[in-house]
Amino acid sequence: MKRKQADWQKKLVSYVHQKGGRMTRQRLEVAQALVEEKGHMGVGALSDVIKKRFPSISKATLYRTMKLLCDAGIAKACEFGEGFLRYEALHPEEHHDHLICTSCGKIVEFEEKAIEALQEAVAKRFKFEIVSHRLDIFGLCDKCRKLTNKNDTPKE
Repeated sequence: MKRKQADWQKKLVSYVHQKGGRMTRQRLEVAQALVEEKGHMGVGALSDVIKKRFPSISKATLYRTMKLLCDAGIAKACEFGEGFLRYEALHPEEHHDHLICTSCGKIVEFEEKAIEALQEAVAKRFKFEIVSHRLDIFGLCDKCRKLTNKNDTPKE
């Protein structure tokens, strides 16, 4: 019995064929790993995951494939001030924003209807049509904040 092909797979195959490319097993494996892992992965972390499935894959292939996945609308590249890109699978029916710890790098995804409503109200006030948006809030997570506060206490 043949399994139903996921929407992201159909989208990827269609995009690659539209661009005149070949749909390779490597591309499918990379996309599958990104979709399954969730979260925000850099190429290094993605390489660790994918090498378990496909040991011969190169970092150059991973970088090219991630660009392809972004161009196809299957993934999104995110810059969180670390000096490298992280990637996340796109789910068109979902939207989220990020809290990013500047100390440990922890990334928390959140949804807040009040923020979304406020953005819509601001856009309407300025007669601006929102095509997309991204909100990244940088600060310290609870754990890092407690460590920082603990280290800042005066010694007797």
